[in-house]
Amino acid sequence: MEHVLRPIARMHSDFSGKFGIPRQAGIVPELEGLVVFEPEYRIPEALRGIEGFSHLWLIWQFSENLREDWSPTVRPPRLGGNERMGVFATRSPFRPNSLGLSCVKLLGVEEKPGMGLALKVGGADLMDGTPIFDIKPYLPYADCKEEATGGFAPDAGNTLKVAYAPGVAEKLPENKLEALTGALANDPRPRYQQDPQRLYAMDFGGFTLRFTVEGERLTVREAEPMAPGDEKK
Repeated sequence: MEHVLRPIARMHSDFSGKFGIPRQAGIVPELEGLVVFEPEYRIPEALRGIEGFSHLWLIWQFSENLREDWSPTVRPPRLGGNERMGVFATRSPFRPNSLGLSCVKLLGVEEKPGMGLALKVGGADLMDGTPIFDIKPYLPYADCKEEATGGFAPDAGNTLKVAYAPGVAEKLPENKLEALTGALANDPRPRYQQDPQRLYAMDFGGFTLRFTVEGERLTVREAEPMAPGDEKK
């Protein structure tokens, strides 16, 4: 018998679009998000004991990459989009079932008006509104493999030095600046784009940012509040 998956929760994050989201969870620990349960799962007993775990596994859906067909090979960004690898040897969003898996840090369990108990998490790589199908505790004795190897993606890759044009940083919420800088430092561009004249746009925390990248330096040129209704709900 086939089972239909139903979201138990949704992610609330500062990323209203896909562009700029870290390629893996935990790379930018300063990023904070809120896991808000769907009404039928807002049962306090379902979270009993969760505070004892430092990290959680989130099983979720690449809701912006749904498609009926799939390919056995994909072009990983880590390889510049120039080489194909088997889809099951990658974390590509273009998968048969469009499922994602992320390990996040549990920062706390909070009571939110109209939302019930919600999970505050750190290091999440999920877009705002992402449906979450399940939550499981991370177990260090079982999940941490010191001898593990990373294949063609052995590390997080190079980071960029982030700078802000005069007056830009002052426009942004101070409590989000560190997380934003961390996300930008991990180079949100597709690996095959290296044009220093190109002006990239990225939405974060209610702002649209525009930046350029020259060599190893990323400079945020503009930061403007997003118009009402522009943020993806």
